Amino acid sequence: MSAEKINILLVDDHSMVIEGMKSILAQIPLVQVNATAGTAFEALAALKETVVDIAFVDINLPDINGIELCNKIKKEFPQVRVLGLSTFKQRSYVSEMIKNGASGYLLKSADKEEIKEAITSVMQGKMYFSANINNAKAETIGENEMPTLTRREKEILQMIAEGLTNTEIAQKLFISLYTVDTHRKNLLTKFEVNNTALLIKLAAKFGIV
Repeated sequence: MSAEKINILLVDDHSMVIEGMKSILAQIPLVQVNATAGTAFEALAALKETVVDIAFVDINLPDINGIELCNKIKKEFPQVRVLGLSTFKQRSYVSEMIKNGASGYLLKSADKEEIKEAITSVMQGKMYFSANINNAKAETIGENEMPTLTRREKEILQMIAEGLTNTEIAQKLFISLYTVDTHRKNLLTKFEVNNTALLIKLAAKFGIV
């Protein structure tokens, strides 16, 4: 294994995305995929076992989201550069990733040249954002634009709408209070609101609760 290679970790719970990224990265000289992961837990385990220079992290993961994973990676493995990877280009996602230590944000529609440019930029210590994000106006959730929620997020949203406290939700779902609080914060971020009342109002508008 050449020491000059830029070592990549791909984190996404969709195997088609992983395979697609591997295929693109295989065409870029001096880059190699050292590990892949479908969950945040697998990603952190991989980082302990292999050398990684850049982690491409999906925003939506089945256990914790990419924003929180980015935070954990930067705390435990500060030398690893994190690039957010998503279909979402809302400014809220981008800013949350940056706040948690990401070096940039790529849309999953990025082509080989853009991915190569992103890798080169972050390895030089620069930030990189997809052109579509740079050119986009600040986006808010419109009438027909509902954020993508995980099964667990929908479950917790329903319980919030029913008036359950974080403690009651944690007991009912047999999960920690911290996990419930994290899901609640993620829901506020995804709906781009800053309080529970607005969260429930928007969720009701979309027919989720």
